[in-house]
Amino acid sequence: MKIFASPSRYIQGENALFENAKQILKLGNRPVLLCDDVVYGIVGEAFSKYLTRYGFHVFRVAFNGEASDNEINRVVSLAEKDGADLVIGLGGGKTIDSAKAIADLLEVPVVIAPTIASTDAPTSALSVIYTDEGAFEKYIFYSKNPDLVLVDSAVIAKAPKRLLASGIADGLATWVEARAVMQANGVTMLGDRQTLAGNAIAKKCEEILFADGLQAIAACEAKVVTPALENIIEANTLLSGVGFESGGLAAAHAIHNGFTALTGDIHHLTHGEKVAYGTLTQLFLENRPKEELEKYIRFYQKIGMPTTLKEMHLENASYEDLLKVGQQATIEGETIHQMPFEISASDIAGAILAVDQYVRDLDK
Repeated sequence: MKIFASPSRYIQGENALFENAKQILKLGNRPVLLCDDVVYGIVGEAFSKYLTRYGFHVFRVAFNGEASDNEINRVVSLAEKDGADLVIGLGGGKTIDSAKAIADLLEVPVVIAPTIASTDAPTSALSVIYTDEGAFEKYIFYSKNPDLVLVDSAVIAKAPKRLLASGIADGLATWVEARAVMQANGVTMLGDRQTLAGNAIAKKCEEILFADGLQAIAACEAKVVTPALENIIEANTLLSGVGFESGGLAAAHAIHNGFTALTGDIHHLTHGEKVAYGTLTQLFLENRPKEELEKYIRFYQKIGMPTTLKEMHLENASYEDLLKVGQQATIEGETIHQMPFEISASDIAGAILAVDQYVRDLDK
C-alpha cells in the first residue's frame, strides 16, 4: 500500500493570521490558544484580540517550553474546564507538537500557526515528545493531519535569521532521507510505502532550498518579505513537512535524536543545526559522491550551520560519547532502520568523526 498525507488546508502570506477568522470559525469558536510568553508579546496578544473581535471566546494558556507528557496533560485539563472546542498552536516546533497532542486528546480540531519557519512540524500528523528535561522520548502518531495551517510571512520575516537557516537545514534532510527510504523500498512515517507525489515534493523541497536559501536569509535579516522568502517559508514548512511524512525519515533525524543523549552545550543548538550534522553523517554512511558532500558542506557553512564537532560543542567528546549517540540513534523503532543497509552504533560514531575530519581537511 502507498499512503500520502497532508493538512486539510494550508494558507500562507503576509497577515495570514489577521485575515482568516472565517476559516478558523468553521472549526470552532472556543479556542484554547497555546503560546509561550515571548510569542504572546510578539503576536499572540494581537491575534487573540483579533479573534475576540470576531466573536471567539479565546482561552490563552502559556506554554512552558517542553513538549512533554506532563505539559500536554496540564493543558488538556485546563482546556476541558474551559469547554474548548478547538486548539490553536502559535509558536515554534515544541508548541506546535504539543498543540497537536492536546487536540488529539480533547478530540477537537487543531489550527497550527507557526511563528518561525525553522521546523516542518506544522503540517504533519505526528508529534515528537521529550522528557521534562528535554531528552527525546518518543513519536506520537495521529489519525489525521492538522485541519488548518496558517503561516503569516510577515511574522516569520521578523524572526531571527538563525531560525530560518535552521529550517533550511532541517528541510535539506527531507530529500536525503526520502531517497534512502526509496532505495530501501522502506516505509514512511505513515507506516506504508512512498507515493510518487511524496517523493516529488521531497525533491522539490531540496531544489528550492538550494536555489532561494541565501536570498531568503538576506530578506529575513532585513526583516522584509520577498518572493525568495515566501518560497523558503513554503519549502521549510509545507514541502519539507509533507515530504518527510510521506517520503520517510532515515538516518539524519535518528542521529539528531541520538545527540539528545548527550549533556552540555550541544543543547543550545537548534533542531536544524543538529539535523545538519546528522545529514552530513548520513551522506558519509551512504558514501555519496564527493561533489555532493561538498555541495552540502559549503551551503551549510554559508547559512551558518555546524559542520565540525567544535561547532557542535563536541570537540571534547570522547569516542564513548559518540557511541552513546550511535546507541540512542539505533534503538528499536528509530527511523535509521529505514536505511537500505544495516547501521551499527559504531558505524555512526565513526561517520561523525569522519565528517569532522573531512570538513577540517577541506578548510585547510
